[in-house]
Amino acid sequence: MASVEFGRTVRVLRLRRLTARFGVRSVVVSAVLLVAACVVSLLALGTGDFDIPPDRVLRALLGSGVGSDELVVLQWRFPRVLMALVLGAALGISGAILQSVTRNPLGSPDIVGFNNGAYTGALLVILAGGGYYATAAGAIGGGLVTALAIFLLAFRQSIKGFRLVIVGIGIGSMLAAANTWLILRADLDTAMSAAAWGVGTLDGLTWAEITPALVVLAVLAIAVVPAAHQLPILELGDDAAQALGVRVGRARLLLTILSVAFTAVGTAVAGPIAFVALAAPQLGRRLARTPTTALLPAAAMGALLLAVCDWISRRVFAPTSVPVGVVTASVGGAYLAYLLVVEARRN
Repeated sequence: MASVEFGRTVRVLRLRRLTARFGVRSVVVSAVLLVAACVVSLLALGTGDFDIPPDRVLRALLGSGVGSDELVVLQWRFPRVLMALVLGAALGISGAILQSVTRNPLGSPDIVGFNNGAYTGALLVILAGGGYYATAAGAIGGGLVTALAIFLLAFRQSIKGFRLVIVGIGIGSMLAAANTWLILRADLDTAMSAAAWGVGTLDGLTWAEITPALVVLAVLAIAVVPAAHQLPILELGDDAAQALGVRVGRARLLLTILSVAFTAVGTAVAGPIAFVALAAPQLGRRLARTPTTALLPAAAMGALLLAVCDWISRRVFAPTSVPVGVVTASVGGAYLAYLLVVEARRN
């Protein structure tokens, strides 16, 4: 296994045959972000038509609360809050992987077009009258097919990150137009349902809906661990990565599939939530002061971002609520403008 040192304080953890290397600052920053995300989630569990103080929320979580509190907290609100944390982390990981693979801060699933592809697959199933699980399968299939198409169109003896981003933006724009056309062709009720889901929403999630997604995301998180060490090496460039023993084409394909899978599962559950995958890796990287994109800070920042945006979507506009995707798009749009200005000045 090749490894690269960047002059940071690094600790090595060895458990039998397993060896893990981690930066101390990255772990500390990630822990702080996760604590902040948990605090926001605690507030979110008490927010709604029936407000519950934090102390009663804690008692309900520990199983010592009154029956009405436990019903509201554990059955009605906890699935949504838990999914905001997990999905935010998944989007952060997805964005971090793709930004490392493309060596471009704009290399995000929602910018490159993977989100639109997953939405197209789900939309086709919705318009055909499919149920929840069929829609989820359609989203995953749509994301993978879109990724394959982008790879094939971007391939010229090898796949360059910049070419992948440009081709992805083009494919994503075409799919966005196709999605709009499909919605316009549908009957009114189906079109309204598909359009509302397409914004990205965590409303109405139940344990039955999120449990399969949690299992799949846990499997993906385990699968990404042995491949994570290749990310900082890929950011050095193809020649340097090959010199360090990395099979660049194979590594890039495997990591992209993992990135698409994280995004597709998230889209299957909550619709295409924009800009979390774009912003979380870069914000986490800046806080942790890592020279390359790191998965742990990206996941922690993604969890915090989506938890905060979900709380804002319910609290700021009370007594009504807006889809969380509207809030993430508003925040992410400002971040994208900032990122473009920074990149323009750098170049």
